[in-house]
Amino acid sequence: MIIDYMRSHQLDIMLFMCGMCGILAIMTLIARTLPARTKHILASMEFSAMLLLFFDRFSYMFRGSESRLGYYMVRIGNGMVYFMLLLIPFLVTRYLIDMLVNEGGLRKPPIYLTLSELLFAVGALLVAVSQFTGMYYTFDEHNVYQRGHWHVICYVIPFLIVLLQEWTIIKYRKRINRRLVTSMIVCLALPTVSSILQIFFYGLSLTNMTTALVVCVFYSYALNFLSEAAERARAHELEYYKEAQKKEAALFEQTTEALANAIDAKDRYTRGHSARVARYSKQIAKEAGLPEELCEHAYFAALLHDVGKIGVSTHIINKAGSLTEDEFAQVRDHPLLGARILSSIRQAPFLGDGARYHHERYDGLGYPDGLSGRDIPEIARIIAVADAYDAMTSYRSYRDPLEKEAVIEEIKKGMGTQFDPEFAEIMLRLMDKDPNTLQTPESSPDG
Repeated sequence: MIIDYMRSHQLDIMLFMCGMCGILAIMTLIARTLPARTKHILASMEFSAMLLLFFDRFSYMFRGSESRLGYYMVRIGNGMVYFMLLLIPFLVTRYLIDMLVNEGGLRKPPIYLTLSELLFAVGALLVAVSQFTGMYYTFDEHNVYQRGHWHVICYVIPFLIVLLQEWTIIKYRKRINRRLVTSMIVCLALPTVSSILQIFFYGLSLTNMTTALVVCVFYSYALNFLSEAAERARAHELEYYKEAQKKEAALFEQTTEALANAIDAKDRYTRGHSARVARYSKQIAKEAGLPEELCEHAYFAALLHDVGKIGVSTHIINKAGSLTEDEFAQVRDHPLLGARILSSIRQAPFLGDGARYHHERYDGLGYPDGLSGRDIPEIARIIAVADAYDAMTSYRSYRDPLEKEAVIEEIKKGMGTQFDPEFAEIMLRLMDKDPNTLQTPESSPDG
């Protein structure tokens, strides 16, 4: 029933499949994601399948026509059909070579695929010979196609080519996507099965239609495989990018820590000061519920908040007695100098905010700009509290660290005047939450 329906409508089926193959060939050529070599091979396969059906259809249409046009059409059509049935397996061979050499890492094409290319050359030569000898087919006086005595050879050669392709896929299956291996084995086997059935269903172009259908399915699987490969490449590229970001972040952290250590080394009483202020600032930011990115910003800004002290004389920084008015003016300039130094780091403007504004007061009596309240950048208000806490809990040239109760009292006294009340309250909570939450220096600079 199905065979009879296909036989009576096969010209329409061929026309539909011919158009489908042509559309796929055009889509393949305009696709930007496919490598150029693969694109040309797949497009050639689709175009060859279209020509196969095109000439096969005309062979059937002019079969039995005794006109001069019919005479030439059946001969040209059948000759091209036999050639295309060899060309399509040859193009599959080229695709496998491309995949195994360029994608699979082989240094040269497998010997089985080289043999299949030789078989194609032999098959093409025999097709040419058959046009003059009638070894594959002849035409009677009514211009009707008749099978020749050696007709079976035209099926044996493509069968051997497919057999070599199947063996290559099985042997090198570890170098090919598993799903693609299965699909290619099935796709290559179908035309062989249809060729066997073709012997028993004379007058039905079963082999040609199956070949064209398999080419379309093969294209879909190949495209899917290439899409997966592209996804893997993008995932690998993303992973590489993330790893590069991690290395860049680590380098940035190590550089800022080294610079902070160089700053603190000028003052024997404040060594480690920048690192501690950075740790406290990050803890305050976390406790305030700020996003992880802003917590990191607070950390790095605090590490470099005193970078301007590079321009302050070591004699002034380590002076045991009271500073003169001129010396104190130099110390007060370090926020501005620090902001100028860090202004060149344009991708991290928060660093300059921390350096310039960490000595501003909430009541507006700070320096260098006399900002007040929330006009002071948030990151600087956090650092101001952490900086003051570390100053009170560290050794200084003029005093020992303050007791915890005294520190609490000073922070409470400064809420709303020196400090942002919110961040000062968080500092007090951190001090009460856990004795190990805030680690303060335990020894003097003299050991």
